[in-house]
Amino acid sequence: MLAARQAGFAVDWSHDGVQAENALAGFSYDAMLLDLGLPRREGLEVLRNLRKRGKTLPVMILTARDTVEDRVRGLDAGADDYLLKPFALDELLARLRALLRRAHGLADTRIRMGRLEFDSVKRQASVDGAPLALSAREMEVLEILLNHGGRVTAKEAITDRLTGWGEGVGDNAVEVYIHRLRRKLEGSDVLIRTLRGLGYMLEIEAE
Repeated sequence: MLAARQAGFAVDWSHDGVQAENALAGFSYDAMLLDLGLPRREGLEVLRNLRKRGKTLPVMILTARDTVEDRVRGLDAGADDYLLKPFALDELLARLRALLRRAHGLADTRIRMGRLEFDSVKRQASVDGAPLALSAREMEVLEILLNHGGRVTAKEAITDRLTGWGEGVGDNAVEVYIHRLRRKLEGSDVLIRTLRGLGYMLEIEAE
């Protein structure tokens, strides 16, 4: 999943179905890419168990099983999308972004707040059309805050999104990214507000 990481996603990878279920029980995720041919516990069983627990996590099935019956079984088990192997990485990432947009109730690929605009496909933020020079993780933090639409985002939620297994994020990393974003948003009408003990929130500066 190197390509997903390079595209700005924090990724956890499970070796088998049992490990996948343990991860789903212990962590909060935005989406899951699910291979049907998993050892120890088959992919469809993982998906059915997820839905039985009432979880609405968006799930995209990745598989070489290309019969209509296989696709119907996967979708009926609760999958949101189905991608056949072999596939182009660009298509996988585009479908994943579409899943996340739908999960957040967004039809457009662009999120706007005041003079700030974020394009989730091009991975570009701009103010009044002028691109902001953001690192991949700064971009991720900004997208998380924008997706919460003016609601408070807990620091722990940001840390979880930035952290994949084997990718340590230090205790002060979120504060560092927030500080950098504040500096880069200077001159726009969008502010990052800190609510002590609760988290962070984007808001439009009062005139």
